[in-house]
Amino acid sequence: MTEPTTEGVRVWLVERTYSDDEQNVVILTYATPDGERYFRKERALTSFSDVRDTTAAVEAGPGELGSVDDPELRERYAAEARRMRDAHDSDDVI
Repeated sequence: MTEPTTEGVRVWLVERTYSDDEQNVVILTYATPDGERYFRKERALTSFSDVRDTTAAVEAGPGELGSVDDPELRERYAAEARRMRDAHDSDDVI
């Protein structure tokens, strides 16, 4: 079950990867605690002085969420989202 908030849906960081296509791009994947929906955020790493915190959770608009169709991926996202939710406040810097 997703967690609705006044601004959208709270999603938790489940994966951080680097783009194969472009150098210096990190892909942050956040998911709902049930693993059924995800939100992807791409961030260019332009310089060491470019400080942008990555938080344990973010708010995503309902139209920004994709569906996780693969059952194994859904289970993995759910487990990691719940682990992050249980271990961190949503605004903790990760």
